[in-house]
Amino acid sequence: MSGFSNMFMKSILFTISFGLCVLYASAELHKFAHSSKHDGSLNFLVLGDWGRRGAYNQSEIAFQMGKVGEKLDIDFVVSTGDNFYDNGLTSDQDTAFEESFTNVYTAKSLQKQWYSVLGNHDYRGDVEAQLSPFLKQIDNRWLCLRSFIVDSELVEIFFVDTTPFVEKYFTETKHKYDWQGIIPQKSYITNLLKDLELAIKESTAQWKIVVGHHAIRSVGHHGDTQELIKQLLPILQENDVDFYMNGHDHCLEHISDTESSIQFLTSGAGSKAWRGDIQETNQGGLHFFYDGQGFMSVKLTQTDATIEFYDVSGNVLHRLTSSKNLRSSM
Repeated sequence: MSGFSNMFMKSILFTISFGLCVLYASAELHKFAHSSKHDGSLNFLVLGDWGRRGAYNQSEIAFQMGKVGEKLDIDFVVSTGDNFYDNGLTSDQDTAFEESFTNVYTAKSLQKQWYSVLGNHDYRGDVEAQLSPFLKQIDNRWLCLRSFIVDSELVEIFFVDTTPFVEKYFTETKHKYDWQGIIPQKSYITNLLKDLELAIKESTAQWKIVVGHHAIRSVGHHGDTQELIKQLLPILQENDVDFYMNGHDHCLEHISDTESSIQFLTSGAGSKAWRGDIQETNQGGLHFFYDGQGFMSVKLTQTDATIEFYDVSGNVLHRLTSSKNLRSSM
């Protein structure tokens, strides 16, 4: 089967299996339409680094997410990756999927679409298993792709597969990574960045959000991701991206970019946290850092964004508000 035919068949499979409206931003980035509310607003939760069969306060976080989700009448949930610990899924039959996802996020308000990217721990398992449409037959909330776009007209959210950017994963011997579909790495990243830049440039959404697993800026345990600073950040800065949201560091953070209006938001505290370290030399633009478990909510209208960080008890730890003028239709 030719490469074009193979891609066409995959597109048909995504359309049938996910039952969503699929548009096409480029050859590689599938675009999923997700309607805003009748008043034009949109609310969602952001969670990362969570899948531990309910342990390390994962279940407690899920409970509070349910309460906040109901209060905000959320439209969907965003996962910033590291969905299943320690080493991803072994297959699309792995019971960890239900034990860490279906059986944990049981609140009525969380029975909405989940949009998920892969983290480095997910790459230690069978990546194709997490991407498999079969998982949606087990739990119809699940949608995980390497890179894709969610378009609600009010906002476009660009999900980026960041693990292949990180060079150390290709050389370390402690863990084995599933690079099927990634090699050659350089070509994969080049094509992804080309498609992403084109999609962001063409976006007419009032808000532009990019989601990846790895932090661009972080004062947490892992710190900045130099490969993303070099290759991804310039694209975001040049194309009026409002927020970059990530996980990886098991904490909650808000850092302002010192060279643009981008706000870096870390929500990677869905289960195991409390590392107990902070990088004192990397605090430029830091507004908020919390070393414990928690999650994030996002409320968007045409002119205002409100982002709140919650701890394991549901307390609001930090609030970010941002306003902008209506984007011209010209």
